[in-house]
Amino acid sequence: MAIAAADIDIQQVRQALGTRSIVLVGLMGAGKSSIGRRLANRMGLPFIDADTEIEKAADMTIPEIFAKHGEAYFRAGEVRVVARILEQGPQILATGGGAYMNAETRANIRARGLSIWLNAELDVLLRRVKRRADRPLLKSGDPEGVLRRLIDERYPVYADADLTVMSRDATHDEIVDEVLAALAHHLLPHGEGQST
Repeated sequence: MAIAAADIDIQQVRQALGTRSIVLVGLMGAGKSSIGRRLANRMGLPFIDADTEIEKAADMTIPEIFAKHGEAYFRAGEVRVVARILEQGPQILATGGGAYMNAETRANIRARGLSIWLNAELDVLLRRVKRRADRPLLKSGDPEGVLRRLIDERYPVYADADLTVMSRDATHDEIVDEVLAALAHHLLPHGEGQST
């Protein structure tokens, strides 16, 4: 039986989480940052955006890193930054779309976090990413083709995440409620975690 969000005892979920971080994975446009900020607020945990931390560490924007040093350089920095962030849990961490593709990063997340794949269908992703011009992997002029290729490459790996929540055309709060319900179901013995 599904747990209603209103019935979830967030303090019990936090206790069960311990020092682990909740790590949101998924493609660009899946809502990792938007959902992550709201989830952090609801849970009373810090929110960290890995891409923002990478930009701080490099003193450059991600498009500048890609242009000056290339994707391989960016990915190597991403592995280091995500590993450093995971040492500071508990928190909500939104990763870049490619971060979870790295085996070392996946191992670090398994050791220090709980991964949640925000799974979104192509049409939802397309609508969302067309609003943002700062996506280096979409500079080809064929965003649909790029997203199809990324879905084919990445979704089988994202499927290894601890939990999956559909990111769809719903309010952010509805998706956060579903994430909280999935966390409660995963972390708490059945029947516990409901507020009285």
